[in-house]
Amino acid sequence: MTRARDSLPEYAELHALSNFSFLRGASHPAELVTQAAALGYRALALTDECSVAGLVRAHVAAKEAGLPLIAGSEMQLTDGTRLVLLACDRRGYGNLCALITRGRRAAEKGSYQLQRDDLHNGVPGCLGLWLPGVEPDRVTGAWLRELFGERIRLAAELLLNGQDRAYLEKLQRIGAELDMPLVASGDVHMHVPERRRLQDTLTAIRLRRPLADIRGELFPNAERHLRSRVRLARIYPPELLRETCVIAEQCHFSLDELRYEYPEEVVPAGQRADAYLYALVYEGARRRWPEVIKDSVKAQIEKELALIGELHYEHYFLTVYDIVRFARERGILCQGRGSAANSAVCFCLGITELDPA
Repeated sequence: MTRARDSLPEYAELHALSNFSFLRGASHPAELVTQAAALGYRALALTDECSVAGLVRAHVAAKEAGLPLIAGSEMQLTDGTRLVLLACDRRGYGNLCALITRGRRAAEKGSYQLQRDDLHNGVPGCLGLWLPGVEPDRVTGAWLRELFGERIRLAAELLLNGQDRAYLEKLQRIGAELDMPLVASGDVHMHVPERRRLQDTLTAIRLRRPLADIRGELFPNAERHLRSRVRLARIYPPELLRETCVIAEQCHFSLDELRYEYPEEVVPAGQRADAYLYALVYEGARRRWPEVIKDSVKAQIEKELALIGELHYEHYFLTVYDIVRFARERGILCQGRGSAANSAVCFCLGITELDPA
């Protein structure tokens, strides 16, 4: 039985949506991760539409399962071009997040808008998968090939719709013309086929129409789930399955690499963060208690500043101070709460109005 399992093709799923692709994906990120690990996948890419919101939950589950997780996102440009971007490294993840932010800020809440010009230099640090649709547009493919160079692949998503063989031949021809290698991917929307009913229901809700009226717009089958490697081997040429692992090996970014990073500009040039924070706190203290600052208050301020310095949290407090100052200068209501409520430092900085004295 072990030999039979070892003879199965290696595979990494590079295109999977979770329920963080609102009203599209029908499985939680952790469910996708757990199922991919159970199927013996080499890796899983979570590629929610213009979002990385599900990555944290997937990351936690992937660490528990011992499965490499690839950070990515599916995008559709305003001209209809669809692609998946996969972060190879820390720089790529940063550029991916910046692109998502740009797209979300360009549209109303809940949607996004990205133009071709937004894909500056092919999003450095990311690999791209072109999702060509039923009729691949060679001009679009040529543009992507020029933009990404060797960092682009043509995604072959074979989903047993009766046209797979002809479609694959079409992709192979255009891939050869553009010198763009093909790779297998699953357009995954659920971790198991039993979620199809839920996925259909989500589609009806998204389209705001009864199920009976949208039969032609539903997926024709449940193939958009995480399929067994035995099944994949019957559907895809072996070289397309191998290419998924080649790509996965190039994507080594992990959320463990991230740390809080606060803007440097909150500290004036030539000053140290601790000295600037100290000066702001005592400036605020003198404004709060113009006659005399009680010894107990001074002791509390010094205790809090010492702790802030020990934890290197100066930039955090300066960032919050900058946000609050900006809001109040423009008449925007804001108020500190939680652990800031009884903080002498926050009171002096104007972050909270609850007098600790």
